[in-house]
Amino acid sequence: MIDNFRIFDVKLRTMETIRIDILNPKAKSLLKDLADLDLIRIKKDKVKSEFKELLDKFRLDSVDAPSFDDITEEVESVRKARYEK
Repeated sequence: MIDNFRIFDVKLRTMETIRIDILNPKAKSLLKDLADLDLIRIKKDKVKSEFKELLDKFRLDSVDAPSFDDITEEVESVRKARYEK
């Protein structure tokens, strides 16, 4: 008795990550449709602001550096004073 064997071409799935800047809202809709079909996965990056990174760097060098909230409060008070004029 001869067994029939099927030979399969096995292709490994490789994931590739790319960053896309969406210029048109229709493109976002298309991407969501592709995600709904399980063809792609959409993940949002946790973007750390450059300003926050700079503050963190300064805080490493100083013991009594102001917190992010302290700086935000100061900026808001300066803006308020400026616009009241």
